[in-house]
Amino acid sequence: MTHPRVLVAEDDAQLRDLLVETLTRWDYDVTAAGNGDEALTLLDGRLFDVALLDMWLPGKDGLQLLEEIKRRDAALEVVMMTGDPMVSNAVHALKAGAYDYLIKPLNFEELRPLMSQLIERRFLRQEVGSLRARLGRELAERELVGTSPQMREVKQTVASVATSDAPVLIEGESGTGKELVAAAIHRQSPRAKGPFVPVNCGAIPAELMESEFFGHVRGAFSGAVSDAPGLVRSARDGTLFLDEVAELPLALQAKLLRVLQEKEVRPVGSAKTHSVDVRIIAATNRDLDATVASGRFRQDLYYRINVVRIVVPPLRARREDISALALAFLRRFNERFRREVRGLTPDALAALMAYDFPGNVRELENILERAYAFGAHGEITMANLPPLGATLAPEAGAPPGTIPTVEEAERQLVARALQHYDGDKEQAARALGLTVRTFYRRLRKFGLK
Repeated sequence: MTHPRVLVAEDDAQLRDLLVETLTRWDYDVTAAGNGDEALTLLDGRLFDVALLDMWLPGKDGLQLLEEIKRRDAALEVVMMTGDPMVSNAVHALKAGAYDYLIKPLNFEELRPLMSQLIERRFLRQEVGSLRARLGRELAERELVGTSPQMREVKQTVASVATSDAPVLIEGESGTGKELVAAAIHRQSPRAKGPFVPVNCGAIPAELMESEFFGHVRGAFSGAVSDAPGLVRSARDGTLFLDEVAELPLALQAKLLRVLQEKEVRPVGSAKTHSVDVRIIAATNRDLDATVASGRFRQDLYYRINVVRIVVPPLRARREDISALALAFLRRFNERFRREVRGLTPDALAALMAYDFPGNVRELENILERAYAFGAHGEITMANLPPLGATLAPEAGAPPGTIPTVEEAERQLVARALQHYDGDKEQAARALGLTVRTFYRRLRKFGLK
């Protein structure tokens, strides 16, 4: 059984040693630091369940350390300790995200039940997160991770525009997290209780686009056996997210512009219009100005959707966020794979920090998921990472530099695990964290033997 991990930051060596000894006796895995800077170093690439912080630490004081911890890992529970109680400090600490505030000399009879309560709280949070994921709300609940200046600017813009109904255009390379930004705007908006409907505009066949967007009535065309509301009406009182909006054909752009202007839709095959109340958020990985100039995107629609513009930076431009992003993925994969990976070794983290990530955050997620799929335990090491001079191998025949889809990467992992264990399906399934039945389903799905 894995012991809960506790970080103790206390400059009083005698008290620090006493805390380490006592918490270890209570079956906690304890790591100690004597100042704020040392504590921050220990937090790089490692997961903790609880942190006990002295209010007055050399270097970064406890409040500064608390704020930095919450920026890096909001799920980490923090308890402040001080021998100089002041109401203003207590209020500040609790507002900054501390769970509780202990007065020195510490009462260990009070500390023990508090620690149990914090671990139970962590467990319940994980259970709630698991339930939300199973209900399909994982995307809407996922926070934007990062404290770099670029991401702070993105978060500030999200907070500013969320309360209005203005259309938003999100720009950024593939894999930067544009859909997460859109979901964050929706979550913070007055429409949060309404639906968030993401649409990949490049994935809908051209002949089905009008029906998919605006709906149809029964008998409108061959195969229309019943009425369908369409994506726009499905997002009523909520948010419609148009991903890869530059892929829309010109004919549909004109009809979408009419919907935005008139706030009503007419299903295919119907003479009746339906009023719609929906917020539009669009995203693209293209230079939309150039697309407009080339005549492939309507200028009037461009002005309609580009009321507020948010540019999501590539991961190589915010390397300081890699550690926090990696920890967020480790928490998610620990739950999915039922593992207890504690973090990354310093050399593995350094390798990730030095890599350019042409596939951005999605590629980082892919790399760490691959490590779990191949059986990583304890810590992610260099041996768990692919060669980082290039991205994960694309499918045969794919253009150079192509990032594989999750399905392509999964097929590669299943095939390699099967080859590694000389066709032993039970061993391959265990290495990938799958049941044997699920592994056999994957083999059938990918046509492997």
